[in-house]
Amino acid sequence: MQPDGVSRRHFLASGGALVAGSTLPDWAEIVQTGPSTDAARTEAAEVALAEAATLGASYADIRVNRYRRESIATREQQVQNVSRSASYGMGLRVLVNGAWGFAASNRVEVATARTLAAQAVAMARAHAALATARVVLTPTDVVKTSWTSAFRRDPFEVPLDTKLAFLLKLNATAMAVPGVSFVSSQLLFVDEHKYFASSDGSRIAQRLVRTYPQFTTTAADRARGDFQSRPVVDRAQLVGYEYVEDYPWFADAEKAGHEVVEKLKATSVTAGRYDLVVDPSQLFLCIHESVGHSTELDRALGYEANMAGTSFLRPADAGRLTFGAPIVNLVADRSQPGGLATTGYDDEGVKADRWHLVRDGVFVDWQTTRELAPLVGQSRSHGCLHADSWASVPFPRMPNVSLQPAATEVTRDELCSGITRGLLIEGRGVSSIDQQRYNFQFGGAVIREIRNGKVGAMVKDAAYQSRTPDFWASCDGLGGPASYRLWGTSADGKGEPGQINAVSHGCPPARFRNVTVLNTASAS
Repeated sequence: MQPDGVSRRHFLASGGALVAGSTLPDWAEIVQTGPSTDAARTEAAEVALAEAATLGASYADIRVNRYRRESIATREQQVQNVSRSASYGMGLRVLVNGAWGFAASNRVEVATARTLAAQAVAMARAHAALATARVVLTPTDVVKTSWTSAFRRDPFEVPLDTKLAFLLKLNATAMAVPGVSFVSSQLLFVDEHKYFASSDGSRIAQRLVRTYPQFTTTAADRARGDFQSRPVVDRAQLVGYEYVEDYPWFADAEKAGHEVVEKLKATSVTAGRYDLVVDPSQLFLCIHESVGHSTELDRALGYEANMAGTSFLRPADAGRLTFGAPIVNLVADRSQPGGLATTGYDDEGVKADRWHLVRDGVFVDWQTTRELAPLVGQSRSHGCLHADSWASVPFPRMPNVSLQPAATEVTRDELCSGITRGLLIEGRGVSSIDQQRYNFQFGGAVIREIRNGKVGAMVKDAAYQSRTPDFWASCDGLGGPASYRLWGTSADGKGEPGQINAVSHGCPPARFRNVTVLNTASAS
């Protein structure tokens, strides 16, 4: 028998919070995984670089990094999981006879630094004996500085009870919509402290804080054996807990509740050719897959094919290949405010850069590192080297890649007004793309008909299908600066062994003409 006035849901919620609070280690316990003073860190780094040089390395760099992560998951009024983790260690990269060697350890101390130098140099010598080409690095500035991402409230200093209360209120808001059957939600916070030192002379300390709120509403029709979901995800940003407090999450939860109930009653789309208006909440994913991955130079050179294949682009295409319509401008930017791939400097000390990948519809440039840039005749790196851990070998990773808006203000409704028969597509749905980032199909979470310029009823089971240059060539309208939104993914995989990168893509809503739309229900 439960105490008076306590429902089963409240009992489970409070019990879950109590268990989480009683078993969750304090951050002070978690982070003490080794010497943590700046002096100890710096001493180990200096010894590693000096020892590598003594052993014959022509270049060396070291990353001494500490990571903290907190994840909180709930469903309806239940706390499902609360976890905290931390990782601290150093990774040393050396160049010997034009070949790389790498070694890492979770012991940040002088004796280990010497051991790592010997291991990394030995590995590089073994690689050099087999290499058919020698690594050449472009020059970079010598930098001694620190950089911290912009945030107002450190999420790791916010009480757990406050975070749980937010998630449970979010769930309750969505559940209050008649017809909503389930709601799950999550908060994830990441804090990176990164120290970089190189034999060139750079010494860079950085801190990056990321906040990842997300939730999914589900409506079920048990009589018909049908259910539909409306995920609200991909909104992570390089900001602090103020993102949780300032953004209208509860309004979004209520809206998502109404949308998922409507989706349950929606009719299945009729396959055919449609004009599309694609919202930033979906278009960001198309940018990521068709533009972000295809313009990675290591993929185009055939150096990388894991996780997402190579690329239909070739080194000679830069400056020549028509990638899209003249209004299409796609920019890579490691300095974009709030971007998940934003940083002060990359993992070889190159300052964050901003450059065009596609200018006026023409593919013009690549994502590069100090090693890749000379291979396409460039004298400077765009700063795209990254590792997801001190224990991981840094390699080329995607910057924030964004579609630029129209110069003048154009609303989404105005884009729709120019369509006789079309679809408005919002949110992430089922998607796929081939191993050269060329043929693809993308679905959406919420899809509505456009008839004679007016947005109407919701449909489901729709996915647009095209080829990368054909799709971007069909773009004939862009929203203005006020409609530009930043979306992102915290789990962009690449490499073998696999690494995870966080990256954002900004864009306005955009209009595309005469695009093939599939009915995914009939196709399956």
